[in-house]
Amino acid sequence: MSALPPFEAPRLIADIGGTYARFALETAPGDFSQIASLRCAEHADFHAAVRAYLSGLTGTPHIAHAAIAIANPVEGDQVRMTNYHWQFSIEEMRQRLELDTLVVVNDFTALAMALPRLSPLDVRQVGGGEARMPSVIGLLGSGSGLGVSGLIPAGDGWIALGTEGGHTNFAPRDEREIAILRHAWKQYDHVSFERLLSGPGLELIYRALAEHAGQEAEELDAPKITQRALDTSDPLCVETLEVFCGLLGTAASNLAVTLGALGGVYIGGGIVPRLGEAFDRSSFRARFEDKGRFSDYVAGIPTFVITAEHATFKGASAILQAQLATLEEAPGAGLLGQIRRARPGLSPAEARVADHVLAHPRSALNDPIVEIARAANVSQPTVIRFCRTLGCEGLSDFKLRLASGLTGTVPVTHTQVKGDDSMLELGAKVLGNTASAILQVRSQLNRDMIDRAVALLLKAGRIEFYAVGHYGVVAQDAEFKFLRFGMSSCSYTDPRLQLLAANVLKPGDVAVVISNSGRLPELLEVVEKAKARGAYVVAITAGQSPLARKADVALIIDHVEDVSTHLPMVSRILHLLVIDILAVGVAMQRDPASLIAASPQDALEESAADAESPTARRGARRAAPGVSLASPLARLTSHSR
Repeated sequence: MSALPPFEAPRLIADIGGTYARFALETAPGDFSQIASLRCAEHADFHAAVRAYLSGLTGTPHIAHAAIAIANPVEGDQVRMTNYHWQFSIEEMRQRLELDTLVVVNDFTALAMALPRLSPLDVRQVGGGEARMPSVIGLLGSGSGLGVSGLIPAGDGWIALGTEGGHTNFAPRDEREIAILRHAWKQYDHVSFERLLSGPGLELIYRALAEHAGQEAEELDAPKITQRALDTSDPLCVETLEVFCGLLGTAASNLAVTLGALGGVYIGGGIVPRLGEAFDRSSFRARFEDKGRFSDYVAGIPTFVITAEHATFKGASAILQAQLATLEEAPGAGLLGQIRRARPGLSPAEARVADHVLAHPRSALNDPIVEIARAANVSQPTVIRFCRTLGCEGLSDFKLRLASGLTGTVPVTHTQVKGDDSMLELGAKVLGNTASAILQVRSQLNRDMIDRAVALLLKAGRIEFYAVGHYGVVAQDAEFKFLRFGMSSCSYTDPRLQLLAANVLKPGDVAVVISNSGRLPELLEVVEKAKARGAYVVAITAGQSPLARKADVALIIDHVEDVSTHLPMVSRILHLLVIDILAVGVAMQRDPASLIAASPQDALEESAADAESPTARRGARRAAPGVSLASPLARLTSHSR
């Protein structure tokens, strides 16, 4: 057991690759238990894999914090795996798993952060050289792909580099490797090091060498090739592994000189650590030092194979711990640090509210005031006084500031608007509900459908937008945007005019039909007439609706509003945003100079006060109303501000 004190509750740590998803519970720093490895192909998505692991745990531990290392670049909230089809929203996943904290990082960033925590028993040096510390450390490793990262010393800690260096161009050095490149070109326009230095890369090298030797290649996967090479039962497999190790030496050497990695280069991943002494005897180190004028430079840099079993877990855990420490100690754990500092000066009743918030920040973020007051054993006015003591205007303002400190984003849960809400609470709930809906739709959007819709719009002789009722403004907004591109377009919101217009569409024209339900008979009739005329139909509508099924391209928005109690709000915003996506997609593939400037009168309507000056009126001729001149795309929509 770890000598360090245990956590209050176990933490979930995961390492997600293109083939396997590995999970563990961390009960104390560096103490991992209930480790399991699940095949990704046996689970529909990431959430299903996590649930499968949790359901198999001994006992039912409460898990508040989790860290996920994933074989994918992580930028922002949306995660899409490069070598597998899983994708998810980090914030949505945190809520579905009922976690207080969910940290998602690139797997090699996590492995890099583990390097300073590895002991000499966790690595094996290959070749000579001696690390000079503190200095930059390089890291790469082969598995489903080729991961590349590094560490830069910064004060008492380290900064991990999140890179995609595995996608740099492969450069052959002899006739055999040129033959491999020519073979790879039959399959890929761009041949990166990852195409060869990975599990699929081993198979590609094997087939290329067979072709080069005039042999018939067997149907062997990477594990079989490796096994035959290690037991020397197949000369072609032996040659394949030797080429693989040599290419890895070149890639490692490139990384060393690129980063100035005088602290050493470490090799991880799922392939090399399993090769044992065969890797040490390979051409890896000779190719590493084969650097022409810089051979002496790289000869002094040590190379290590990571042999630690749970190295990525250690790195992910370290990143999670740093995140939790920041939330607890930095002033901007937002509000939490301020509450701790203010705690001694609060009244006894307000102090009970403070204690409740500090102990249960997520509950305080989501619970109504009556629940907060009951949990803290105070009155509701006391909760409001507590919020105002901290400089907040009220409970809603307090929750927004608390959310910023906890997650870095506004909360995205859907909250019911109530009759007794204050105007501030009402505004916060409406904005929060809209943000939640946008994130949900973002996770539902189909990239292929967007590409197809943009392609149809670019080729269209004429574009017509059809909508009825409250969604007519969406069609009119779309008409304005595409007219600004100099594209023939029109919007129709009257059912009689819609049928007349659909009757004169021509082959290649595009009818964009906008409907929240996708079930209105008049719009379905428009679709029938448009398709009979040879026009294409792009639908912005609900999934599994008649309209979605009839359309050539369906952009799905599944958001249900109770239109019996209020006019559509969020759904119209979502439809407008999809129009913006299409407009930006079209603009990116057209000449920006084709964008038609807005008239001075448009600018006057958008900003009457600013337009009073002659300078502003001259500027209005050059800019779209209410948006920046920073770039051509900035003028497409005021939503982009």
